[in-house]
Amino acid sequence: MTAHRPFWRPAVLATVLLLVGGAGGPHGAERGGAGQGAFGAYLAGRFAASESDTRVAADSLLAALRADPEQPEVLERAFIATLLDGRPEALRLARRVPEMPFAAMVIAGADGLAGRWDRAEQRLRAMPRQGATQVLQPLLLAWAQQGRGNTDAALGTLRPHLEAGRLRSLYALHAAMIADLGGRSRDAERFVRVALTDTAEPTLRLTQIAASILARVGRRAEAMRLLDRLALNHDDLALAVGETERRLLLATRPVASAAEGMAEAQLALAGALRGQGAADFSLLMSRLALRLRPGFGPAIVMAADALADSEQAAAALALLDEVAADDPLASVAALRRATLLDRLDRTDEAAEELNRLAAALPDAPQPHARLGDILRARGRYAEAAAAYNRAIERLRTPGSRDWAVFYARGIAHERSGDWPLAEADFKRALELSPEQPYVLNYLGYSWVEQGRNLEEARAMLERAVQLRPNDGNIADSLGWALFKLGDLNGAVHWLERAVELEPRNSVINDHLGDAYWATGRRREAEFQWRRALALGPEPGEGPKIEAKLREGLPGLPAAQALAAPAAPQHPPAPAPAAR
Repeated sequence: MTAHRPFWRPAVLATVLLLVGGAGGPHGAERGGAGQGAFGAYLAGRFAASESDTRVAADSLLAALRADPEQPEVLERAFIATLLDGRPEALRLARRVPEMPFAAMVIAGADGLAGRWDRAEQRLRAMPRQGATQVLQPLLLAWAQQGRGNTDAALGTLRPHLEAGRLRSLYALHAAMIADLGGRSRDAERFVRVALTDTAEPTLRLTQIAASILARVGRRAEAMRLLDRLALNHDDLALAVGETERRLLLATRPVASAAEGMAEAQLALAGALRGQGAADFSLLMSRLALRLRPGFGPAIVMAADALADSEQAAAALALLDEVAADDPLASVAALRRATLLDRLDRTDEAAEELNRLAAALPDAPQPHARLGDILRARGRYAEAAAAYNRAIERLRTPGSRDWAVFYARGIAHERSGDWPLAEADFKRALELSPEQPYVLNYLGYSWVEQGRNLEEARAMLERAVQLRPNDGNIADSLGWALFKLGDLNGAVHWLERAVELEPRNSVINDHLGDAYWATGRRREAEFQWRRALALGPEPGEGPKIEAKLREGLPGLPAAQALAAPAAPQHPPAPAPAAR
């Protein structure tokens, strides 16, 4: 079972201040100055922008600007829309709003690409150093100085940020790339070691850059160990450090020019912004990086991820097609494409994409694992189990990081009605990684439902709650287990906690209603059951809840304590991942 990991660790920004000014409307159009055509197009553009539909937003706002070319708010929004959509018009519009930070970066980038590094440096010095630009401005300025061929000045700009601070690893990494581009290999090695030391778990991009620099200063074995460490993670990004990718990576500089270095800085901020949930701003920074470095695989994938975060799956899918076939991230992009195809209800195409990838990468478990995830989410459990089988066959020696694929296959087996195989997979997952709360939860909950291993199940669920105290589904599992074990006070406590954490979960509200009924709190029970009905119960559960509203719990008058575990009146909640 694969996962998406960031190219750049996002924990560097406690707060990201938005960089775009202007939020009103086209006042001239509202007064009738430009007619309803401009205002209608403006409103359409704003609505499309709110829906993250970058193509329609750009088209509409450009139309509004043509109808009312002097309206500043339309101009600003049109600029942002064209930048988000990757339009060439963004540079022309940026020159009309140079005071906007994003516009300043677009213009400085264009100057740099044209070799006008003095002008680029002057513009970057004038950028406000607040919010996100406080992080980015020194990096861009240093790269502009490197573009002039002044490595000393570039490293001097970064030196104050290399002494200490939460962002030290980011600045050290860029100092390493600047030194490397300037031919100072030993300085590059020193700085990249600082970046690695200050990072608990190196990301893909840090690993790639560090490995390249270390290999070219004669530390090839160390570089290979870095790549091996990343490859141990059987997730998407491990595919970017295969044998073919390594040969190219270790022989070339990560950046070939100062403009490419600026793109790296913008990509770093894109990752941080996405980690803060700011998908639109992550997309903006990714687009800025792509203006400087067209075809840059990491920026394409980052932009596509931001579009997908904004529910623009079709646009994200189209963008991923721009990743070159020989790019180290080509396989990663293929996995992303499959996920997006499934999201667009093109599941058979997604399966074809993953089967092609599996054939091209005969040792990689990720394609089959991703197919299993897709089929399981679609309720095609037997097919999902078969896909997970093929993924597990490719795990030569399963390790602690591989617990997830056994857990996922266990869910597929359980949903297919094959409990012995499911139980074996859950136990195997716990052998590989004993403290996985979701596995403890699923296995413990299932045992309680079956009336088996009750004390062990209770201990598992209590441990799962300790590990994930704010997970409503796990709190519900413990509460429901206590209900079945006859500990009504404990059941009410944990089920109330579960409802606090997941107030809109129909199953949890239903469980709490049962516990209230059993303790004599009839009106509260009926309230919870009605709420469970209103929240959309699982298929087949609605009539059972309605029956409880009419008759109470069959065989269980209100306030009657449970003398022994009683079978629930409904099956356990579906368990996609956390159950």
